[in-house]
Amino acid sequence: MKTTILLNSETLGRGDDELGKKLIGSFLSKIWMLDEKPDAIIFYNSAVKLLSKDSSALDALISISESGVDLIACGTCVGVFNLEGKLAVGRVSDMLEIVRILTKSEKVITP
Repeated sequence: MKTTILLNSETLGRGDDELGKKLIGSFLSKIWMLDEKPDAIIFYNSAVKLLSKDSSALDALISISESGVDLIACGTCVGVFNLEGKLAVGRVSDMLEIVRILTKSEKVITP
């Protein structure tokens, strides 16, 4: 089953942003620990910041990527947040590919 996770923020949940940053870090660490990992994780809006060199979730994301999960950043979002050349992991793509991946996925999870 093709599974894609769609992240739209550098935090998880609404309310306290510091708590949300801890939660997204924990969420990503747990993905790395799964026996069955998703096929792809798509990052858009402020979630693209998680792929940057300054990300507190970088270790988990590198491990996830090394396990074969495709980490995909929205190119427009990378530009808006001035992250060109500053991503430490993953790849930049466009909305057309993102839409194709989502429509071919059997399961899309947006935490």
